[in-house]
Amino acid sequence: MVVFDSHEYLTEEERRLKEDRDRTKYWKKWGSYVAERQWATVREDYSADGDAWSHFPHDHARSRAYRWGEDGIAGVCDTHGYQNIAFAFWNEKDPFLKERLFGLSNPQGNHGESLKEAHFHVDNTPHSYMKFLYKYPQKAFPYEDLLAENAKRGKEDKEYQILDTGVFDEDRYWDIFIETAKEDDDPGELLFRVTAWNRGPERAPLHIIPHVWFRNTWSWGREPAENKPSIGVHDENLIKSKHNQLGERYVLLSPSPGVGPSGDDVQPELLFTENETNFELLYGGKNESQYVKDAFHRRIVNGEKGAVNPAQAGTKAAAWFTFNEGGGVEPGECAVVRFRFSKKPETYLDEEEFDEIFERKQQEADDFYYHISPLPMADDLRNIQRQAFAGMMWCKQHYLFIWEEWANGDPAQPPPPPGRKGIRNAAWRHLHCDDILSMPDSWEYPFFAAWDTSFHCITLAMIDPDFAKKQLDLFTREWYCHPNGQLPAYEWNFGDVNPPVHAWATFRVFKIERKLYGRQDLDFLERVFQKLLLNFTWWVNRKDVDGKNVFEGGFLGLDNIGLFNRSEPLPTGGTLEQADSTGWMAFYCLNMLNIALELAKHRRIYEDIATKFFEHFILISDAMTFRMGEKEAQSLWNEQDGFYYDAISWGGPWIQQLPVRSLVGLIPLYATLTLEPELINKLPAFKKRVEWFMNNRCDVAERTMHSIRTRGKGNRILLSLVNKDRLVKILERMLDEDEFFSPHGIRSLSKHHKEHPYSMEVNGQVFKVGYVPGDSDSGLFGGNSNWRGPIWLCVNFLLIESLQRFYLFFGQNLQVECPVGSGDYIHLGHVSEEIQHRLQHLFARDNEGRRSINGGSDTLDFDPHWRDYLWFYEFFDGDTGRGLGATHQCGWTGLIARMIHDTGVNCRLPQTPRTPRAGMSHYFDDIIHRSTHPHGAQTPSMLSPTAPRLGLRRSSTSRSLAARSDYSANGDDDDDFGAEDSEGEETPGVAAASKPPYAGARRGSVNPSLLHDPARARERAEADAHLHSYISQQLERVQLEREEVEEFEATP
Repeated sequence: MVVFDSHEYLTEEERRLKEDRDRTKYWKKWGSYVAERQWATVREDYSADGDAWSHFPHDHARSRAYRWGEDGIAGVCDTHGYQNIAFAFWNEKDPFLKERLFGLSNPQGNHGESLKEAHFHVDNTPHSYMKFLYKYPQKAFPYEDLLAENAKRGKEDKEYQILDTGVFDEDRYWDIFIETAKEDDDPGELLFRVTAWNRGPERAPLHIIPHVWFRNTWSWGREPAENKPSIGVHDENLIKSKHNQLGERYVLLSPSPGVGPSGDDVQPELLFTENETNFELLYGGKNESQYVKDAFHRRIVNGEKGAVNPAQAGTKAAAWFTFNEGGGVEPGECAVVRFRFSKKPETYLDEEEFDEIFERKQQEADDFYYHISPLPMADDLRNIQRQAFAGMMWCKQHYLFIWEEWANGDPAQPPPPPGRKGIRNAAWRHLHCDDILSMPDSWEYPFFAAWDTSFHCITLAMIDPDFAKKQLDLFTREWYCHPNGQLPAYEWNFGDVNPPVHAWATFRVFKIERKLYGRQDLDFLERVFQKLLLNFTWWVNRKDVDGKNVFEGGFLGLDNIGLFNRSEPLPTGGTLEQADSTGWMAFYCLNMLNIALELAKHRRIYEDIATKFFEHFILISDAMTFRMGEKEAQSLWNEQDGFYYDAISWGGPWIQQLPVRSLVGLIPLYATLTLEPELINKLPAFKKRVEWFMNNRCDVAERTMHSIRTRGKGNRILLSLVNKDRLVKILERMLDEDEFFSPHGIRSLSKHHKEHPYSMEVNGQVFKVGYVPGDSDSGLFGGNSNWRGPIWLCVNFLLIESLQRFYLFFGQNLQVECPVGSGDYIHLGHVSEEIQHRLQHLFARDNEGRRSINGGSDTLDFDPHWRDYLWFYEFFDGDTGRGLGATHQCGWTGLIARMIHDTGVNCRLPQTPRTPRAGMSHYFDDIIHRSTHPHGAQTPSMLSPTAPRLGLRRSSTSRSLAARSDYSANGDDDDDFGAEDSEGEETPGVAAASKPPYAGARRGSVNPSLLHDPARARERAEADAHLHSYISQQLERVQLEREEVEEFEATP
């Protein structure tokens, strides 16, 4: 439960999470865990050359059974991916069913793999309510156009996106909202509702085809034949499925309200087949079954009635709803499909009760998310945060990979090609993954990436700390972590080296849970810490070969940032001593020290381990500046430039710095930690060892322990790779808008290199690094990411935290010019706040109504059916803020939700001058007054359940008297107020589409269940009082700029 004002209160969603944590009810058994892309993954690659993109292309996906997972649109499945529910559509123009999202493979895209669809993760709780928006063209989907035009474009050109094709012109598309909800007290009862709005000017036909199927586990020869699951017809509009692990389940389908002149309901046609490969079509072979995976496509699109099983049985089922009478759905109207996935063989679906459950779940989601971020903020920011949270939930996917079975093949299948084992991941024989994991992107990266996951967990911990902890724990378990201590990177190469951020994420998640929920999971902290001791040792032994405390590490997640490919031997010979790798290791040291100090408060034995990491950090800090302890042997710090650089070392004194001003030189700022004097005094053994080191290793102390001898604000001790002088010099670069400081955050490469690229000629070949603010201009590491200028939220987030730690030490005594040349000097706490605001300005509307991420698109910025939905891109143009790379990167880009939580209360609009601090008091006085009143303005979803509402269209069999077609045309059934256009008049037919979906959503919401439970209502009223007391206190804290050490460090 979120704790406010020392008071605990469980929202309905938190109650469910508690039941799941206590294992009284398994609320997470079913969730939005189906991948959006399974084709062309390494898991499905059985080729001789390891070319996963070619071995399993998109065109095979509808006809070929997957071995290791499933994919679909808005898919829901169980935690092992056995049974799946997803949705397909057909507009009577496309050459095949829209069963999965389309995108280009890495070789097909001019900037690597790329999704070419328009869909949005609108809402999601973990996981009682889920909402997904798919924009489906009414014209033929432009498959060939997207392929051909992107093939013509080079690395210097922008990608050709689906909005560029004109397929959405004249609004000729469907807004298809797909919702899933669970019953109040039964996590096994799932309700599904599809609402498809015709946004076009004419009637248009649409086919909605929900799919229910089993992942193919029977074709590989690894389980008894009697365990094969089954799906068949059970009664009218009732499907029965049976699985040896899941038991019997039923799908009850309701007739849909008609859309044609007759007014007749639309009855679904039930279709059945096997989830097995069509060998005859793909390879000219013989099918094992007459009815195969692509049967529904062939039946619906090609009219092949013999493609589906007339016995109405199989392992894959579909319900075919056809909305084409009289030309289809009228403009501004909708087609609706409802069905229940249940353990009970019921034969009637009460549509009124069904819709009330969805309405209740929407209200509970509002309550849940408002409870997490109750401080006042702009409606636009709350909408951004809510969709970021939703994206984090939609990016949770079932991931199955067992190395032994993948490498050696299956008994019932032809053996893999000889030598295939040696192509990749040969050293990861122990790997056995069968879990729900947080993926970097729902389509482009449907596989885990170790350092991405660490960033994901910061945001996930705000809404579901148990899931966040499980992710961090899993990567250190013996079926993931290598026996030598290395954490797996990602499936393309598990042995690649990612930055060591796991310890940081572990401690931050521990602290977030303690602060937000009042729970202190020391078992989790200690368990992960013990495994990270192995990983730390792996780093020291493998990446510091000469024992100099200066580390290599390879690309370290920064792809093309360097002059050379940092994962390959240098063309110059020698070794690359990396400022970022060494900075990361110092950062790792300090986080392990932080955890050890926290654990030492409960078990004194950890004082010894804390001492070990303290001393190791000091030695790394020394080596970062002076090689081998020789003061004159300068290494990675360049005094003249005031910056850290990578360097090529040929042994002994032979070293050459590579003067590229990049993120590599900022990463050493991450390695900073403040020690509270009260904590030091409580740990006498650690205190004694620190004092011994200061007195007996004075040679090192004089060079690197400046801040230990000098106490800071609150008598704190500062451990940092950089002293005050170096910090100021680095910040002069970082806060210069002609170098790193973009209007939208910190660039990954200094803009200085736009006019001054750095190059080196080696054996007749020229290597060059220049400022490239947008997409990559090279194919290095696939060419689908770029670290030579764009803005990345993950590394910005760590810089923000580092500045906050520096502020804890220096306080008001250190002020820097921000931005350089402005004449405005502010302390480092305000600098961190300014960076967070600039990052929020990537997403927030400016004073012209535009979002930087949209790159100037009028459709995305101004169209009432587009402008409030957001894509969370992988990275952002260093000059304009335009979104780049993966579009649903709700992993580390989801960190924006945390930043909004922390600083959204005083975030100004983009392009608005920073408010003088002295002038902020009037703003806060007003905010405090308004937010300490219990309910304030309410959205319609928060009104009394007796207030009049617009009804969703229902079939003629429904008992509801509200079966009418006046459901709000924006697809949000909890809003019955019209929106005002720019002239102040209400816009007919648009309703509240112009208002952010979650504008004003707050705890004023009234859950109908409270009206019948007086005790629960009193509990809620008491919680509200404490909540508003908390809000008042927090606003006063922001106004007075009180610091919070608890957020970062081990405290007494």
